[in-house]
Amino acid sequence: MTFFNSIANEYDQWYTTPMGSLVDQVETDLAMKLFPLQPGMKVLDAGCGTGNFSLKLAQQGVVVTGIDMSPEMLAYAREKAKVADFEIPFVEMDMYQLDYSDQTFDGVFSMAAFEFIREPERALKELFRVLKPGGILLVGTINRESAWGELYTSPDFQKNTVFKHASFKSLDDMKAWEPNQLVKTGSCLFLPPDTPDDQWTLEQEDQFRQHNRGGFICALWQKR
Repeated sequence: MTFFNSIANEYDQWYTTPMGSLVDQVETDLAMKLFPLQPGMKVLDAGCGTGNFSLKLAQQGVVVTGIDMSPEMLAYAREKAKVADFEIPFVEMDMYQLDYSDQTFDGVFSMAAFEFIREPERALKELFRVLKPGGILLVGTINRESAWGELYTSPDFQKNTVFKHASFKSLDDMKAWEPNQLVKTGSCLFLPPDTPDDQWTLEQEDQFRQHNRGGFICALWQKR
């Protein structure tokens, strides 16, 4: 996913906008609600990008390792960890071929990366391999069957953004992956993408919850 190198310098800027800030908040809230954190647990952040969630996990006392295919994104992640005074290894690595032994991690966390995974079951199998028995694995991704999925698959986005490389999933798709080890699922981001800047609030998010499909979906598995 080296095509992310070209946007690494602007990736985090989006999170400073009203939309980006609220999106980050609701996605974080959902992920942390599903993923039972324990201080000291060893977690792999797979597809860590600029380290957004790696730092959030480290703030909770988790021992984090971040991997990504984009060296430019990883450079930003390292700088952010240095500023925050966290010692987080960020390693350039392919999710399909993890350079870790079996049963290395207590948990695996992957947010906003599976959009760009074209063989999700293959990647999930590899993530399960490095997970200890009883360990937990969380994947969060854009919901193809939502207003956000419609936006990202629109001709303009497919022509002019990195989402032309994406392969979007639905909640039913995710439920079919390792169903015997699936624990729970959840969704968020009920606000549509054309929401005006002054309406990106949790109150509005709650109002749209009754009417829209969540634009972001998460699934949690536990390794048997």
